[in-house]
Amino acid sequence: MSPELAQKLANAVDGMPAFPKSVQKIIELTRDVNCTPRDLVQVIDKDPVVTVKILKVVNSAYYRLPKQITSVNHAVVYLGFNTIKNLALSIAAIGMLSKQNAAGFDVDQYLLHSLSTAGIAKLLALQIDDADPMDCFIAGLLHDFGKVVFAQFLPREFKQALGICQADGSSLHEALRQTIGADHAVVGAMLVEKWRFAPDLIDTIAHQYETDQKDSALFACVYTANQISKHLHFGFGGNPCVYALPATIVKRMGGTLEDIIASSGDMNAAFEDAKLFSRI
Repeated sequence: MSPELAQKLANAVDGMPAFPKSVQKIIELTRDVNCTPRDLVQVIDKDPVVTVKILKVVNSAYYRLPKQITSVNHAVVYLGFNTIKNLALSIAAIGMLSKQNAAGFDVDQYLLHSLSTAGIAKLLALQIDDADPMDCFIAGLLHDFGKVVFAQFLPREFKQALGICQADGSSLHEALRQTIGADHAVVGAMLVEKWRFAPDLIDTIAHQYETDQKDSALFACVYTANQISKHLHFGFGGNPCVYALPATIVKRMGGTLEDIIASSGDMNAAFEDAKLFSRI
């Protein structure tokens, strides 16, 4: 990558807003092995905007709880520490999305694809060892966030790349390498690194098209979920190409893409949940 391109991408990433201080603190807490649910509640309670949004989601049809939750503390009791932590991160990430962009990128369809991928990644994580379901959910939600950066800050080049892949059915990441010189995986990894997410999540996003360089449960679940989401047309993130699972992921997941779809039950529930979440 040339110094000029590196600077252009860095400027685009810097143009994205930072997470609220409360969410930055939540990310810090996730790295503290001594962190308690009370620590999390205290951080969230100090941010009334995040608190209101969390309670709105928790009390929505998305979670289908038997009673109304009136405090973050009660939410943690009912849904657990990791669920509320990742819910706060999800709300913050979705709040970054601007509905309008000069590239003509459909953010609503992008969000449906990302939420569907997140939900499927969480489902898959429950079926294999060494995968944290909520970490897989967050990685699935953020895996394509570099597209949002391009749509906002390099709209002309991004629109051109969208046109290329939609005209001939080629991969968007390859079209982006033609028009910009780097794909959304590169800039997406730069963004989540700026947001101070864990190294494994950063690597999962950075190497999503370099499957020979990453072999982890998190990577396997997110990669597989992304292909399933595209295969079943759950939203549209701008990339129509569905890839077969590489051997390392087949081994971790216990089968090919078709095997996993056939054995994992009704995936439509993940899409319905994505539609519910996207409207909150």
